[in-house]
Amino acid sequence: MSSHTINLTDTLHEYLLRVGTRESEVAKELRAETLRATRWHPMQISPEQGAFMQLLVRLIGAKQTLEVGTFTGYSALVVAEALPADGRVIACDVSEEWTSIGKPFWERAGVAGRIDLRLRPATETLDALIEEGRSGEFDFAFIDADKANYDAYYERCLRLVRVGGVIGIDNVLWGGRVVKRGANDEDTQAIRAVNEKVAADERVDVAMLPIGDGLTLAVKRYAPSREKTVP
Repeated sequence: MSSHTINLTDTLHEYLLRVGTRESEVAKELRAETLRATRWHPMQISPEQGAFMQLLVRLIGAKQTLEVGTFTGYSALVVAEALPADGRVIACDVSEEWTSIGKPFWERAGVAGRIDLRLRPATETLDALIEEGRSGEFDFAFIDADKANYDAYYERCLRLVRVGGVIGIDNVLWGGRVVKRGANDEDTQAIRAVNEKVAADERVDVAMLPIGDGLTLAVKRYAPSREKTVP
């Protein structure tokens, strides 16, 4: 037993990955290519977070999912691997350069047909889905994009997921900066604000997990008629 989460040494983390995840070879290769191709590779989620998200979407029987922020495509890949053949990930991003890194790996994994990449500002994609009448259709949404817009993404995803659906919000511990005095840049303030909002939001049940850079899970409680207006 432990009163708080254990600290992971490099050796213990390697052990966790070896016995606690079932990362596909294609996913491993995409991680390696991301490390090679861009200095922004720390933006990619960790393999243990990917394994957790795969298990989560299987547990809730997800078929229709959203992703806000795709980067090089690792999170889209691992979620798509966990979906049934007729499942879909609508992946929102603005960078053709970064998302193009992942596309060959989606093909090699046999899941490219499950990933619908939409290259435009995510709020525009989410608003279009709402206008199409798709509110309440999605089982899972993952938010991992520009932090200043986290609140806008959260509100739109809350409209789009079904009652009992799950929203995952990444980077909620922000490398510890959320509790660092003097850290008042726009991104840090935005993460603090959405953390406080979700913690007090009666429309969801919530748990914040110390996995990766911190992952909040919010499970939608209210029917669409009780939702607040999207800002």
